[in-house]
Amino acid sequence: MSLPADYHMHTPLCRHAVGEPVEYARRALEAGLTEIGFSDHSPMAREDFDAWRMFDRQLDEYVASVRQAQSAFPELTIRLALEVDYLPGQEEWIRSLAARHPWDYFIGSVHYISNAWAIDDPGKLSEWNGRDPGAVWTLYFERLTQAAASGLFDILGHVDLPKKFGHRLGKDCSSLYQTFLAAAKQSGCAIELNTAGLRKPCKEIYPSLEILKLARQHDVGITFGSDAHAPGDVGMDFAGAVALARQAGYSETCRFNRRQRESVRF
Repeated sequence: MSLPADYHMHTPLCRHAVGEPVEYARRALEAGLTEIGFSDHSPMAREDFDAWRMFDRQLDEYVASVRQAQSAFPELTIRLALEVDYLPGQEEWIRSLAARHPWDYFIGSVHYISNAWAIDDPGKLSEWNGRDPGAVWTLYFERLTQAAASGLFDILGHVDLPKKFGHRLGKDCSSLYQTFLAAAKQSGCAIELNTAGLRKPCKEIYPSLEILKLARQHDVGITFGSDAHAPGDVGMDFAGAVALARQAGYSETCRFNRRQRESVRF
């Protein structure tokens, strides 16, 4: 089986990953991949916003490290990208990042439902205590819908992230999903199948089959990502992700080059 591109990989500059891009590239070839993309956590306008992303002054270093991997492995297609947090009010900052290098794509992710709480941060797990999971999911999807509608992103990352620690919904949230997916379709955003969920307490790929089936109904494109934070993560569980995509009715994935999209079969 020909595996799709792994478009979600990090580097040590984010301060919580190990291994240089050349090591990830080498592992990708060993795993049988023909295309990958580095999408490390982008800088924020405020340098001390959190402790798990590169600093603005390191952005050129990041680009140079990806270019080094491209030179070292010409037989492998390697894309240059960023994973960018969406927070309302930061749109101009994101546009300024987009203008600084010839990126291939931006993954837009919602980690924060307020400036003080990243819902997937193990260090902030106690924030869930006493909160209604339904209210958190609603806030999350409202912000994710804003991200989708912003036109700033090519891909939306791990789109049911609130399930990471097992905080599931006890009610039908299809209306939240439908609103988000309509915005993604309108702006031309794809969503990713992120296999890192299998390595988290939820033990499930992001997103769920329910959301994937709705995404297919809305004709929203998909990509695949391991969310690799070490070379050994590259391409991990992709066979299962492909099977899940097929179960939802997909047979094509999106590729990006200089923020231009094309669809290819997998």
